[in-house]
Amino acid sequence: MELNEKNPTPDSKYGEARKFDPTFKGPIHNRGCTDVFCCILFILAILGYFAVGILAWSQGDPRKVIYPTDSRGQFCGQAGTPLEKKPLLFYFNILKCASPLTLLEFQCPTTQLCVESCPTKHMTLLKAYLNKGEQEYYKQFCKEGVDFSKMSAPEILRDGLCPSMLMSSKPFTRRCLPALSTMKGGVVVIGNETIFDNGEGERVNATDFLDASKKSNVVVEARQVAMRIFEDYTVSWYWILIGLVIAMVVSLIFIVLLRYLAGIMIWVMIVMVILVIGYGIFHCAMEYRNLKGEPGSDVTIRDLGLQTDFSVYLQIRQTWLAFMIILSIVEVVVILLLIFLRKRVLIAIALIKEASRAVGHVMSSLFYPLLTFALLALVIAYWAITAVFLSTSNDQVYKVFNTTECEYSRDTCKPETFNTTNITAQCPDAECLFAFYGGETYYHKYLILFQFYNVFLFFWCANFVTALGQVTLAGAFASYYWAFKKPDDIPANPICSSLGRALRYHTGSLAFGSLILSLVQVIRVLLEYLDQKLKAAQNRFAKFLLSCLKCCFWCLEKCIKFLNRNAYIMVAIYGKSFCTSARDAFFLLMRNIIRVAVLDKVTDFLLFLGKLLIVGIVGICSFFFFSGRIKAVEQTAPSLNYYWVPILTVVVGSYLIAHGFFSVYAMCVDTLFLCFLEDLERNDGTAERPYFMSQNLLTILKKSNEDQAKTVD
Repeated sequence: MELNEKNPTPDSKYGEARKFDPTFKGPIHNRGCTDVFCCILFILAILGYFAVGILAWSQGDPRKVIYPTDSRGQFCGQAGTPLEKKPLLFYFNILKCASPLTLLEFQCPTTQLCVESCPTKHMTLLKAYLNKGEQEYYKQFCKEGVDFSKMSAPEILRDGLCPSMLMSSKPFTRRCLPALSTMKGGVVVIGNETIFDNGEGERVNATDFLDASKKSNVVVEARQVAMRIFEDYTVSWYWILIGLVIAMVVSLIFIVLLRYLAGIMIWVMIVMVILVIGYGIFHCAMEYRNLKGEPGSDVTIRDLGLQTDFSVYLQIRQTWLAFMIILSIVEVVVILLLIFLRKRVLIAIALIKEASRAVGHVMSSLFYPLLTFALLALVIAYWAITAVFLSTSNDQVYKVFNTTECEYSRDTCKPETFNTTNITAQCPDAECLFAFYGGETYYHKYLILFQFYNVFLFFWCANFVTALGQVTLAGAFASYYWAFKKPDDIPANPICSSLGRALRYHTGSLAFGSLILSLVQVIRVLLEYLDQKLKAAQNRFAKFLLSCLKCCFWCLEKCIKFLNRNAYIMVAIYGKSFCTSARDAFFLLMRNIIRVAVLDKVTDFLLFLGKLLIVGIVGICSFFFFSGRIKAVEQTAPSLNYYWVPILTVVVGSYLIAHGFFSVYAMCVDTLFLCFLEDLERNDGTAERPYFMSQNLLTILKKSNEDQAKTVD
């Protein structure tokens, strides 16, 4: 089927082709409200969202995330409290804790106190009791009211007023954990000691503390990596900003050049992308060759394992070989696509030229993504704050902890009345300690539903903001296409007019389309949650079924996004309801499925190459700068732990910036493409029914207007 095929017959199974309408001049101004029920539902959902936020803010307490909590549920280090100068949490017996990982989420079955500083030396209670000079130091790690002169050491231990011993500790996530280290030969020490008296007549090896803390290694290393990354950001943030500004300037220059030199720029872009990827292959090959014969360069990535110093991977040949293979595959795919689609590229370039003219006449469209970004930032901020308050709105729950068998173990209790109950009589070593945050009120019972509602409304609002931007841009660019004499017939302020129409008449339609997409996205989130829960399961059928469902819903989400995008274009032009617009857009695309497959996707591919080129240029420049490979600026470049941190930040930021600019182009191309298909169905080039498309498109499609009344912009 050729691209200049005749219009489909009216009895097509995908609906009738558009009929000629002499009164149609672009987006209809005389329109009514659509999908009113969805509009009301969306407004009620937003009001409910505000109510959940207010309820969360009244019940939540973010201090539970910021500060550690002692056995009484008090916050360590909180300003304006008696514990303001005691920011660290001390454990009476760290051996009762499974690992520091559990300390971050659950309480250990041992007394916990807020202290000013962690103990720096090993000492037993008996030693401190017999040495008056050490009593004051030891008392800072005991409960208030301990008097060494009135109580014996066994009585103090019996009442759980002091720990049986202290050991050298260091603060980690505001908690005092053993200062473990390893000497030559693999000997584990704590403060240069290997054997300790636990104060109860038993000798404890430092390895026992290592066993209680061994699972923290991953957390410790991750924390070290995080601190190094943070340090890199502190010394390179202004260079990162400069790189992002350069990306913005390059994107803007690229857009401006597309306005005047679209054809040349597209071909230059194609050649540059091929050259940039080719240089990447060449650089990887050179690094691979230079590492030949170097000590340790033949170690495989599997043998190397997970390393916190990522620069180690760049010292082995296999890493550069993997990069070279990946880039070579990308290069071959790009070249093959260009070879097989070479004839379609000409039409795509003509469509991009038309989009360039449209953007040139509607320059305010380039700044509209700033509004979308601001609204999305507001939605994300509200969701994050509400999530934090919801997750910290539980009450303090206390449970009975003991070291011996007791029927009341793990039962709930109240600290203020615990000593008056029978529990202490039957279980002398039992304590009523803070366990976790929870509650038994109706609010706490339905807290998980509030969290789910928060997530769902986040998706709905975010998709609504995106849909609003698509409808606004589609209405503005449709006004350009259907203006017969450009730019004279283009209405004033097309962006503002289109935004006003979208909010006034089509809030319900936007909410409807966003709702459908949000439901699919929430289902995908639930599937990911189930996947995490079932990772330890051995049921292969369940894993296979879950993987199939994840794949199906991923495809469904992509299809819905595509249909929604085209439905919003029809809403912007004709002002009909969402379902009607989606049906009309789908039938229009199906009646021209060949054009959709070979033209619309080719333009998307070319615009993607533009983003790839911008990211490649900025990424290569940042790589040479931050890695210190440019001799002229070697002294200027900051000293970094991981030079890939600013490089990756600049690359990701450059892509987002380029995507922001090119998203306007992409929406313009999609809108003009649908208008182009409508134009072919409505008109035939006669004096009574002239085409609205540009002269370039007419020439490529071998069509013309008989009276040549259409001017070429």
